[in-house]
Amino acid sequence: MPTHIPSMRSSFISKLKRKASSFVQQPRFAKQWFPVLWLLLGLSRLAILAFSFRRLAPHLGKPVGISSYIPLLTPAQEAKAAQIGQAIRLAARYTPWVSNCFPQAVTARLMLGAYRIPYSLYFGVMRDIETHEYKAHAWVATGRVAVTGGFGFNRFTVVGCYLSPSLT
Repeated sequence: MPTHIPSMRSSFISKLKRKASSFVQQPRFAKQWFPVLWLLLGLSRLAILAFSFRRLAPHLGKPVGISSYIPLLTPAQEAKAAQIGQAIRLAARYTPWVSNCFPQAVTARLMLGAYRIPYSLYFGVMRDIETHEYKAHAWVATGRVAVTGGFGFNRFTVVGCYLSPSLT
């Protein structure tokens, strides 16, 4: 039997303990919603892979072109939006599939809609200066909160914006 197997096992157990300790220290809201968000991230990723953007777009909100809108929120709504974003980012770190900006944005849209918090979902592009390749990004913002994707306005040119139905 190879001698590196026990060290791999102890390394795995050590990593698992560290992750469990980190998870326990997360806010209660993030821990409570973790299983649901983990599943929603998977379903969002599956929908992105299975359906064309044309079929997904009507479920993202009301399209307003390249206009940039940031809904105004009450302090309670801003706090809840920040909690939702933190919980989504936590769940995204633990998925075995790709949970990049687009699945996170779709999941944020679903959660904000469930809490009746108005949102703006953006799609942007930029051209990398070094590689000259185009990069795409999706993010959700509301009030003063960048729910997912950070503040993409700094680096990306908005090519599409979808507003929550409550804003139209």
